Amino acid sequence: MTARTRISLAHKMSPPSGNYRWVYLWEWPIRAMHWAAALSIGVLVVTGFYIGKPYFVTHGEASAHYLMGWMRFLHFAAAGVFVATAIVRVYWLFAGNQFERWKALFPVRKSDWINMFKQVKFYLMIQPEKAPHYLGHNPLQQFSYTGMYTVAIVQVITGFAMYGQSRPGGLWYTLFGWVVPLLGGIQVVHFVHHVFTWAFLIFIPIHIYLALRSDLLERTGTISSIVSGGRFVRTDIDYVDD
Repeated sequence: MTARTRISLAHKMSPPSGNYRWVYLWEWPIRAMHWAAALSIGVLVVTGFYIGKPYFVTHGEASAHYLMGWMRFLHFAAAGVFVATAIVRVYWLFAGNQFERWKALFPVRKSDWINMFKQVKFYLMIQPEKAPHYLGHNPLQQFSYTGMYTVAIVQVITGFAMYGQSRPGGLWYTLFGWVVPLLGGIQVVHFVHHVFTWAFLIFIPIHIYLALRSDLLERTGTISSIVSGGRFVRTDIDYVDD
């Protein structure tokens, strides 16, 4: 195929134009929490799958390797980090700026639901010209993050319920032991914990894709904002949450 007849899949973007202003969105505790949570989730997934079904074993006496013991230690340590990030996020729902508070995270207003459907049409390329503009999280992001926080709560509760089984009568058994009979037994708790892990595995690639899409196609600076805390936005656009 010659260069003249070759079909190009590349899509050239026009250079940015117009006036821009800098908007500070995410304070450093939120950015630190984001990356700490991402790292801890990665460790939790890898070690959790190993604990559930070891995908490789070492040769020789188990006491000479302690591989499962290290996996469990890393899993519990990562769980502690994950819970710590959740505590920070809950605090920042009330102490953060206007883009970090609970009203900016949960779609609680009627206008949020209306704009959510507009955002869905935008991503489906049905009515891309009518998409609402947000500096922080748009309603579809708010809805998805709320769902993932619900998944995280279930994971923490079922995780500590399983952890408490190693010491009946201990602190974690006392606090979360009620989960086992509520769900119908420890095996059901294991199953729920495993299934909800897949919610993270489905969400993460979609989250990364949409962040890259926004940066490359919409020039929103989404990825850089979670590093620097802010981004440049056009001054000729009206933002719903400004």
